Amino acid sequence: MRGASLRFYTKEESDKWLSDRQRGKPDEVQGVSVERMEYPSEPHRIFFVARCIASQLTFRRPALLLITEWGIWPSSENWHLYYKLRQSYGDYRLLHEAPGHLFLEHEVEDLASLLQVSMLNGWGGYLLTEANYVNSFFSHDEYIDFFAQNSSNLPDLAKVFGTKQPNADAH
Repeated sequence: MRGASLRFYTKEESDKWLSDRQRGKPDEVQGVSVERMEYPSEPHRIFFVARCIASQLTFRRPALLLITEWGIWPSSENWHLYYKLRQSYGDYRLLHEAPGHLFLEHEVEDLASLLQVSMLNGWGGYLLTEANYVNSFFSHDEYIDFFAQNSSNLPDLAKVFGTKQPNADAH
């Protein structure tokens, strides 16, 4: 085992994690392919989507969940739930002090849970994987952009998530 538990990173530590891997945020990199998926219309399906993302994109390698947007929809934010979850890992800092969440390869369920809470809270941010096959940005506007250097790495969203792709032609 390479580490004991989820780690929380400052913005600077998150940026260093990326630079150590010679990476940037996917929307800042030239030549990447993008596929967009809208959030499910039923809120109870968000956990399914979060769990699929956590298990399908990480390839059982470390992944950084970097929250970059919060406070946009205050009425949907459950700060109590987020901080209780965060405190269960022994971290008592505020989100703006350490917005990065580094998950190790064995922490897929933890990643799914924090991604679900982030999406339900109306936050936005990135899931940046060490595998770097596919990365994602989830928006406070209720969509997820999947990014890949190689377009063949992009998941068939309809198959993975059981949804119709937003831009698919009707037959």
